[in-house]
Amino acid sequence: MTTMMSAPQTGPSGRRLGAIHRVLVVDDSRAQRLLLASSLTRQGFSVAEAASGDEAYEIAKADPPDLILSDWMMPGMDGLALCRRIRALGAERYIYFILMTSKTEKGAVAQGLDVGADDFLTKPVNADELLARISAGDRILTMERELSDKNRLISSTLQEISGLYDALDRDLFEARKMQQALLRERHRDFGPASVSLLLKPSGHVGGDLVGFFRAGADKVAMFSIDVSGHGIASALLTARLASYLSDGAPEQNIALVRDTDGRYIARPPQEVATLLNILMLEDMRSDLYFTFLIGYLDLRSGIVDIAQCGHPNPALLRPERGVEYIGESGMPVGLLDDAAFSQWQVQLRPGERLLFYSDGFTECTGHDGQMLDESGFVEIIQRNRDLETGDFLEALVWDLDMFCGAPDFPDDLSCAMITWRGAPHDQPK
Repeated sequence: MTTMMSAPQTGPSGRRLGAIHRVLVVDDSRAQRLLLASSLTRQGFSVAEAASGDEAYEIAKADPPDLILSDWMMPGMDGLALCRRIRALGAERYIYFILMTSKTEKGAVAQGLDVGADDFLTKPVNADELLARISAGDRILTMERELSDKNRLISSTLQEISGLYDALDRDLFEARKMQQALLRERHRDFGPASVSLLLKPSGHVGGDLVGFFRAGADKVAMFSIDVSGHGIASALLTARLASYLSDGAPEQNIALVRDTDGRYIARPPQEVATLLNILMLEDMRSDLYFTFLIGYLDLRSGIVDIAQCGHPNPALLRPERGVEYIGESGMPVGLLDDAAFSQWQVQLRPGERLLFYSDGFTECTGHDGQMLDESGFVEIIQRNRDLETGDFLEALVWDLDMFCGAPDFPDDLSCAMITWRGAPHDQPK
């Protein structure tokens, strides 16, 4: 037989209920049940009664109470067995369990704790002690439920963050594909020379950019850019810079200007750097800046006019003399209003290669924490000198990966390379 007694949220003494509102009293003695239920109802609890362990289990399974107050010794399923089955239920909210017993042996208490009982009351039950034990359980359940609520909030928030991260990850993956699409061509043969490109962001998107474009009838421009920082902001800036140095839209290319006959010719490289510096500081107004290297190869002579703006020194690979670093450094673009940029020349000989590369190569660290540096990069270049064009650039990355030994490179990698075969009259027949 089961009865239910309801009561307001405070007892006659004004005691406010905390986590424990609903109490299930389990005892095979009807008189004992009524005595406990009446006392608890006067204190503001909602009380259900069960005359056996089996009956109590069905009630708890259908509508879990906050606290079970159960006699230990009962026919059929006793209090110990009931406690064990209640714990096996795996209820969403923890049920506080108090065993009432006349057993006082330490072994009996240990047995009760082992199956999951939270507290014990000695029969006959004293009303004040009962309320004290319930108050102790109330404090524990209050903390447990506050913790559960916070854990649910954390879990919900983490799920939301995970969903946002997945969406962002998909967007970044698409952004990476779009950034890679900025390199529509990774190799082009211009007859006397060829240009090859490599671009590998360290993450989803990066701040490196390389490219080339026709700079008039007999000139080819090649450039390398490394934007400060990493991630989306740097990638957006590289995309905008790519539009200023486009091979497909000469009217938008900041490095080109119309001649008197209407044809596009190249601006001097130092002038290109100056214009980009003005755009960064007056138009874009960004906290970012970038290093920049641009060179114009004259296809008739093999002379390259170069402006170097804080970018690593170009590497010149000579067939007979090995690798030589050349350059004059200079200021990065977008740092100072009055930055002055200069230009210089290098004369290429047949069979020579000129490499514009980012510091992701030379500043890569190995297993021992030491940077590859320029000397280590020379060794990698020399090791792969017999390879051609794209295979040569990919081999540089392969060897750098072996040196680094990490799953990902710490910085973006980019490289643009001119291979000079010689003007038509210099080439073997």
